[in-house]
Amino acid sequence: MNEQDTPSSEEASEEAGGDQLYRIRHSLAHVLAQAVLTYRPGSTLGFGPPITDGFYYDFILPEPISEEDFPKIEKLMKQIIKKNQKFEREELSAEEALARIDEMNEPYKREYAQELIEKRGLAALSFYRNGPFLDMCEGPHVESTRELPKGAFKIRSVAGAYWRGDSNNVMMTRLYVWAFETADELNDHVKAHKEALARDHKKLGKDLDLFVIDEEVGKGLPLWLPKGNAIRDELEALARELEFKAGYDRVSTPHLTKVDLYYQTGHLPYYKDHIYPIMELKEKSDEGEVVLEAYCLKPMNCPHHHRIFAARKRSYRDLPLRLAEYGQVYRFEDSGSLSGLLRVRGMCMNDAHIYCTEENLKEEFLAVMEMHRQLYEILGLENYYMRFSTWDPEDPKGKAKYVDDPEAWEKSQNFIREAMIESGLPFKEVKGEAAFYGPKIDVQFRTVTGREETASTNQLDFAVPERMNLSYVGADNQEHRPYIIHRAPLGTHERFVAFLIEHYGGAFPTWLAPVQVRILTVADRFNDYALEIVDQLRGSMVRAELDTSGERINKLIRNAATAKIPNVLIIGENEVEARSVTLRRYGVREQTTMPLTEFKAQLLETIRSRSKQFIFSSDET
Repeated sequence: MNEQDTPSSEEASEEAGGDQLYRIRHSLAHVLAQAVLTYRPGSTLGFGPPITDGFYYDFILPEPISEEDFPKIEKLMKQIIKKNQKFEREELSAEEALARIDEMNEPYKREYAQELIEKRGLAALSFYRNGPFLDMCEGPHVESTRELPKGAFKIRSVAGAYWRGDSNNVMMTRLYVWAFETADELNDHVKAHKEALARDHKKLGKDLDLFVIDEEVGKGLPLWLPKGNAIRDELEALARELEFKAGYDRVSTPHLTKVDLYYQTGHLPYYKDHIYPIMELKEKSDEGEVVLEAYCLKPMNCPHHHRIFAARKRSYRDLPLRLAEYGQVYRFEDSGSLSGLLRVRGMCMNDAHIYCTEENLKEEFLAVMEMHRQLYEILGLENYYMRFSTWDPEDPKGKAKYVDDPEAWEKSQNFIREAMIESGLPFKEVKGEAAFYGPKIDVQFRTVTGREETASTNQLDFAVPERMNLSYVGADNQEHRPYIIHRAPLGTHERFVAFLIEHYGGAFPTWLAPVQVRILTVADRFNDYALEIVDQLRGSMVRAELDTSGERINKLIRNAATAKIPNVLIIGENEVEARSVTLRRYGVREQTTMPLTEFKAQLLETIRSRSKQFIFSSDET
C-alpha cells in the first residue's frame, strides 16, 4: 500500500510519517498482509494504512475470517517477525510499475496505480519488499522486522469496508489491529477499550430501555422507548428555550415533498443516492399511464424553510429572519454504515436557517457559534474540536461536488475564517469537505470506541438563494439576495443522544435523566405515603415512579443503581412519621434524611438550573 496514495480516512493517523510508532504500525500492516496471504492463499489486497491506535488492512478473501482465526494469524505474524525480514524499497517507472502489479495479480492496486499515473501525473511508483511479500508503497518502514515488538499488537476486530469507501464498489474484509511500542501500552489500551465498550450507546440503550431498532420496522429506523423519548424532550426543550431568547421563530414542515423542489435547490443530483426511492403518482388515461407528480421523503429541511421565506415579500427590515424546526428527515444510508443511533435512516434534526444581509452576516454567524459553546457547556461536553471545511478547486470531481463559483467560494471562506479567528474558538481547516453550496464549520466528537463523528454544523450558503430566486428589498429599494446560515447545534436527536449516553455512561444528571426519582419502600404499608410523594413530584413535572416489584429493599437499591437512577428515596416508618425522605444518590454511598419539602425544593432547583450535579448541597461545587 502507498500512504501517498491512500484515500483520506477519518480514522487515518495524524502522526508524522517519520515517527517511529508510525513506522512500526506501517511495517506491521505489511506483516499482517503477508500472514493473511499465507493463511488464506488466493486473497487479494486493498489498502492498509496506520491509524490512531494501530492499523488496518483490507482484503478480498476466498474464505471468511472470524475472531476464532485471530490467534492463528497473530502467531503467523510473530513467526514472520522472528525471520528478521528487511524492508527493501524499489522505485519503478510508471510502465514498469503497472507491469509489476500485473505480475502480483492485484487488480485493486492496479486500478489505483493507474489513477495515480493518469490523473495525478506520477511518473514513478515505489514498492517495498519484506521476505516474499511485495506491496506498492511509499513508506516509511523500519529497517527490518527485528525492530517490531512481538507482544505489542493484537487483532481487534473484523469488519466490512467498501473498496475506496464507495458503496458502488466491492465489499472487502477489513482487519483492525492495535499496535504500540510496548506490551504495557497495548494492555493499557485494551483495558481502556473494554471500559469504553461498557459505555457504548448501543449496549446502554438496550440495558436502560432507551431505544430499539426493530427489523420489522426497518434498518436504521429507531423506535424511541418512553425513557429515551424523555431525553429527546429535554434536549428539544433546551433548544426551544435558547432559540426563543435568541429571536428564532419556530415552523413545521411536512415529511413528504415534490422531487422538483430538490432539483430546484440543487440537492439533486448531489444526494440522489441517499434519497428514498421516488414515488410517482400516476393516472391512467386512454393514451396510457401519465405521471402527474413525483414525491420523496424529505432528506433535509432547508428547501421547505426557503419556501417559507419566499411565501411573502421580504424587506431588509425583516432580516435577519431565523426559522427553527426539529424536523424529521429520512436518508437512505448504506446498510453497512448503519450503527445504533449514530448512523440511522430516520432522524429528527435540530435545524434552523437564518436569512440575513451581508452586513449582519458575521454577527449572526458568531451568535450561532456562541450557541454551540453554550449548549456544550450546559451538557458538560468538552471532548470536541471545530473543523472548518472548504472546497477544493483542484479536486478532479470538484464540478460534480460543488457549485462552480470560485469568487463566491473565496469570499465566503475568507469570511468564515475571519469570523472563527474573532470568535476565539480553536478550529482546524480541512480542504475538500464543504457542502456543495458553501463552506461550513463541523463540530467533531470521538465516540468511546475512538471513531470520529460530526455532532453539529454551521454552514454558510451563498448559492441556493440564487437558485430559488430568494430576495429581499434593501434600503435602496432594490432586490438583493440574502445569505443563508444553515445551523444545527444539537445535530439530530439520534446522534446527539448517542453521544450523551456514552459521555455520561448512562448516568444522566437529574434534569436529563429519563427517571429523575425512584421511590422505594421497606414494606408495602408505606406505599400510600410513597404514592403521595409521586403525585406531588409528577404534579411539578418531575419524572418520578414507585418501585412496586415487591423485592427486598437491598435488591430494590441494587436495581435502582443498575438503572442509573440519579435520586432514590427510601421510605420507612420514620420517614412516614416525620414526613421526610431518605435520599440515596447514584454513585454516592452516604444517605441523607431531610424533610420532603426541602428535598422537593432542592430537586426542582436542580432541574430548573440544569445542574450537572444530581442534587444541590452545601458541600458541592
